[in-house]
Amino acid sequence: MRQLLKHRQKLVGMRTAVKNQLHYLAMSQGVCRKGKLWTKRGRQELEGLELGQWASRRRKELLEWLDRLEPEIAELDQVVEKEAQSRPDVVELRKQHKGVGPVVGLAFVLTIGPVERFKHSRQVVSYLGLNPREYSSGGHQRLGHISKQGNEMMRWLLVEAGQSAVQYDPELHRKYQRLKFRRGAKVAKVAIARQLAVRMYWTLRQAKQATSPVRMSGSPTQSLVEEARPSLP
Repeated sequence: MRQLLKHRQKLVGMRTAVKNQLHYLAMSQGVCRKGKLWTKRGRQELEGLELGQWASRRRKELLEWLDRLEPEIAELDQVVEKEAQSRPDVVELRKQHKGVGPVVGLAFVLTIGPVERFKHSRQVVSYLGLNPREYSSGGHQRLGHISKQGNEMMRWLLVEAGQSAVQYDPELHRKYQRLKFRRGAKVAKVAIARQLAVRMYWTLRQAKQATSPVRMSGSPTQSLVEEARPSLP
């Protein structure tokens, strides 16, 4: 499943690159539709643009690549959705955190692995490379850019999911707007991604604790019934 997610991510990146080139062709003719360019009406408008010989060929081949990539990504999305529905931990993440879809939830669970191997959320943030680097001099501490260690795909997915989460969560929305005003949009997006990762980690921890068996005080740590050992000759 990790390989499937990586393959899907590469195809999504290719699709984005193709769309960007087609959007550039449209803008060169004074057509700026943004997301509406990929609607049925936008597609017709794009195909109807009067372009030169090589620009027309470029448009034709880019549209062919786009038409080939779309069904391939859709097929992988179906597999991811099916796998996500079969995993209770992913289902819980999607239930508790709006903006977290099957791809983000499944990727997070597969990237983190057994959640109990992380004692606290700071370890998860560091593992994902979302922790800011520290620079200290003269008794002053300054936080710099994130370390960018760990899984690059997971960081990108968390940033994208964070942008969706701020639309549903008032607390995240206020934090994003405050950081965007003070530090800029890039810093704000990373901060929201970090906050979302922490929340998802605690959701998995609490779900794990809820399903773990509770041992009563004074109960034996080993089974009272042991297998009979063969007697020595």
